[in-house]
Amino acid sequence: MEGRLASRRGSGRGRRLLAGVLLGSVLPLVVAEDWPTLGRAWDRNPVSAERGLPASFDPATGQNIKWVAKLGTETHSSPVIAGGRVLIGTNNGEPRDPKHQGDRGVLMCFDERDGRFLWQLVVPKRVEDIYFDWPNSGMSSTATIEGDRAYLADNRGVVLCVDLHGMANGNDGPFRNEAIYFAPQATNDLARGAPAVFFPDGTLRPDAPPPARVEPGPLDGDIIWMFCLSSGAGIWSHDAAHTSVLIRGPHLYLNTSTGVDNTHRRIRRPNAPSLVVLDKATGRLLAREREGIGPNIFHSTWSPPALAVIGGRELILLNAGNGITYAFEPLPTNAPITEVQTLKKVWAFDFDPEAPKTDVHRYHLNKTEGPSNFYGAPVYHDGLVYAAGGGDLWWGKNAAWLKAFRPPGDAAGTGALAWSYPVVRHTFSTPAVHDGLVYVTDCSQNLHCVDAKTGAAVWTHELRGETWASPFVADGKVYVGTRRGFLHVLAAQREKRELAEIALRTPISATTVAANGVLYVATMTRLYAVAAP
Repeated sequence: MEGRLASRRGSGRGRRLLAGVLLGSVLPLVVAEDWPTLGRAWDRNPVSAERGLPASFDPATGQNIKWVAKLGTETHSSPVIAGGRVLIGTNNGEPRDPKHQGDRGVLMCFDERDGRFLWQLVVPKRVEDIYFDWPNSGMSSTATIEGDRAYLADNRGVVLCVDLHGMANGNDGPFRNEAIYFAPQATNDLARGAPAVFFPDGTLRPDAPPPARVEPGPLDGDIIWMFCLSSGAGIWSHDAAHTSVLIRGPHLYLNTSTGVDNTHRRIRRPNAPSLVVLDKATGRLLAREREGIGPNIFHSTWSPPALAVIGGRELILLNAGNGITYAFEPLPTNAPITEVQTLKKVWAFDFDPEAPKTDVHRYHLNKTEGPSNFYGAPVYHDGLVYAAGGGDLWWGKNAAWLKAFRPPGDAAGTGALAWSYPVVRHTFSTPAVHDGLVYVTDCSQNLHCVDAKTGAAVWTHELRGETWASPFVADGKVYVGTRRGFLHVLAAQREKRELAEIALRTPISATTVAANGVLYVATMTRLYAVAAP
């Protein structure tokens, strides 16, 4: 259980129980904790034990607004909070530093207390092909914080370990070539994916010409180490790097974002891994899956891995780009690893058994028939694995589902489907499982509440706009934002009750989260920290 406990500890601040006495009355017990990664740190379930969160807020009047931070013009990653810092990926549409101009991926860091801007990591775009690093999409991956380090895949498909304090406390190593990494390159090396002056591990090529430089200052990010997924793991990045690193003891697990090329009908790197493991201290590649997933990826590998304890055994779960959920045995944490290992598959579950599994790209643009894929992560809860998936929003069929299955190895596990619940059209959602209910969104403007054991519909609520974010459950409420810029708040219960509909007037891609008594809502251009007085 070492890995799971280490992940739950996050920044080391841990869980704190805060109770107060005011004028002789005991205040309600409040659970306050950091939110250091996408979903709950190890199981990805977007559910929090936070209490005292407001049901509504008003940016116009400042009601329940603690602070507001300005972002770029497109923000697709979700905020994470730990160690007194708030990290969120965005773009450079509103440059904060004149030396960083043009389209870039940006990771911004703010002070948790007051929203003060502390530093930013600004990474140039890949320029060989817009489908490697989609214009203006920014830093799409959600970071993971542990201690004074943060881990993420940047917009170039390079996994970075960064100092949570940025350059303000100096340029920590071993990587000290930020001035080169921050400088746009006129051309890129397709085989490497990182600027051509670097090897995959971030060391300089001895034969490289003198590179351009952008000298970092105290408001810039500080890279500790890097690992290029393109040249180091052989992937073919598509659209953007979109993952969230899972920490288990000394190891990092992440999906690779490998996918189709710019034709959307071809897998250029069929042998590329969908899941890799890196050394947390150095970024060295330790292991990869070899299940032959690559040729059958319909679009890309969107879903981040999750950690589940099933039958007393820790497993790494992956919703793969071929429409299959895999369980892998994690690496041992108490022995050195000298060669790249092959992750051992424990079981696999076919999410859409009637869908084609080979020659999948012949269904390109077929809206009625074709393979399934995932965007959200799998969630294991109370004996069932929950996953939401189906046809691809842009290139595939319309059919999509929320499904639950009994994993092999659980006390009652058979590897069989428990139930299937159809959603209207496509879903990007990670299911939120709480108190016997599952919440999931679809791209036809619906929030669904489903019985967790039976899959029976409990209620459906029509939203103002389609959703790319997942529902978030905390303090007896369900929060979900839409692409039309509305935040909906409903009671997390069997009886449908809408609490608020907040017009933020800017599209929302990020999942709402909460930490230490504060709700964080990110639109494309603003990050709102919301708290009751």
